[in-house]
Amino acid sequence: MVKETGFYDTLGVKPHATPDELKRAYRKLALKYHPDKNPTEGERFKQISQAYEVLSDAKKREIYDRGGEEAIKEGGGGGGGGSFASPMDIFDLFFGGVRRMHRERKGKNIVHQISVTLEDLYNGATRKLSVQKNTLCERCEGRGSRKGAAQMCMSCHGTGMQVRVHQLVPGMVQQVSTVCHSCQGQGQRISQKDRCKACGGRKMLRQKKILEVHIDKGMKDGQKIMFHGEGDQEPGLEPGDIIIVLDLQEHPRFTRRGENLTMSMELQLVEALCGFQKPVQTLDNRTLLITSHPGELIKPGDTKCVSNEGMPMYRRPFEKGKLIIHFSVVFPKANFLPKNRLKELERYLPVKVDAEQPESMDDDLYIYADLEDCDLESRKRHRHQHYYMDEDDYASTGGVQCQTS
Repeated sequence: MVKETGFYDTLGVKPHATPDELKRAYRKLALKYHPDKNPTEGERFKQISQAYEVLSDAKKREIYDRGGEEAIKEGGGGGGGGSFASPMDIFDLFFGGVRRMHRERKGKNIVHQISVTLEDLYNGATRKLSVQKNTLCERCEGRGSRKGAAQMCMSCHGTGMQVRVHQLVPGMVQQVSTVCHSCQGQGQRISQKDRCKACGGRKMLRQKKILEVHIDKGMKDGQKIMFHGEGDQEPGLEPGDIIIVLDLQEHPRFTRRGENLTMSMELQLVEALCGFQKPVQTLDNRTLLITSHPGELIKPGDTKCVSNEGMPMYRRPFEKGKLIIHFSVVFPKANFLPKNRLKELERYLPVKVDAEQPESMDDDLYIYADLEDCDLESRKRHRHQHYYMDEDDYASTGGVQCQTS
């Protein structure tokens, strides 16, 4: 025997109801009286949640059965494995956070892509962006009509959705939720004479807004800049966000690699051997004088770097990466010196390392081979033409022909 049946009566079950019966009863009532669906039934929903909070916990249910609601208030409400911080948490548990989703519903985000240069990301920049977005009508405050003129749609009972039942096979049905056609999902209907003159009952207006986009030093290609709450507005929804995505344009001289900048530099042979000074214009219009001192040999394919001349660090603009330079060396053209001058040049170059000579130096043992230019692409084209000769060409060379009757 139980002392009180109030909580059981609230859920509409018998005192000997099983946990599964309690759960089914609560779920049915919670769906019916949830504040998002029936705003006027908030108190009723709270009573239902409190009743289930107690009866779903074995220890609390035992205390309630022995001493009633007073026993729960006097200290029986602590610590059970099935207790919840608030009655609303129970609803979240069984319906996957539906209530939280309703509470945090937001409008759609608007995504814009803007092109930026490497100079913009190096120095920082400010861009003005014009966006078109939906805003709530100020005249009717987003109601679409004068206050109190809107009537609840009787087709969907104010929910904006209609549930249709389809029979798949005998004994099996399917429920399908669709947007109410009578009110177009608004949950209410407004007569023509009561519609707001400014928005025509649509509740929203299309307006243009100018946003200032601040590009900080060190930002990266594809980075997003958020404007919270600046997206489309809809009645009953939190405004969405505007998301700006940076799209980096290719730079003619520098390439970004993380926090470093890379570039290529071409040297003449004399510069690679004897040193050089070459100016490089930076992204903030300074001039670096890249210097290699005489005797510091630069070989083809060498890579050197200049510290603290790369990209600024994001949110640490006084720290920079490196400027990395890839070198190529241009050799002089053939016969750039007369033969007698080449002998003179040879005196200043490292001594030749002769190949190991055989004991006998008889010229009859040697076959002299001269170097010549090699056009590999021409040879490839020739082979391609050979493999794909037309039938007529092949026949003219005396190849086997097929005879058809």
